[in-house]
Amino acid sequence: MRTNPPPPMESTHTDALTFLRLPAVTRLTGLGRSTIYRLVAEDKFPSPVKLSSRAIGWHRADLERWSAARPTASH
Repeated sequence: MRTNPPPPMESTHTDALTFLRLPAVTRLTGLGRSTIYRLVAEDKFPSPVKLSSRAIGWHRADLERWSAARPTASH
C-alpha cells in the first residue's frame, strides 16, 4: 500500500527570532565595531541581547527597523 508523504512543515523561523552576531551586523550596517557600541551607548542603535555567558547578538528585526528609520541621502 502506498502512502502519501507528510505535508511540508510550516516554517516557524522568523526574522524576529533570528540573531546576528557582530561580524554580520557590521556587514549589514556598514558601521564599524566601535561605532556600533558608541551608538548603543547613546541609545541610537538597537541594544544587543545576551545569547550566552560570553556571546551577544542583535535581533535581525530590530536592525531592519533601525535601518528603515534612517534618513536616506539624495545626491
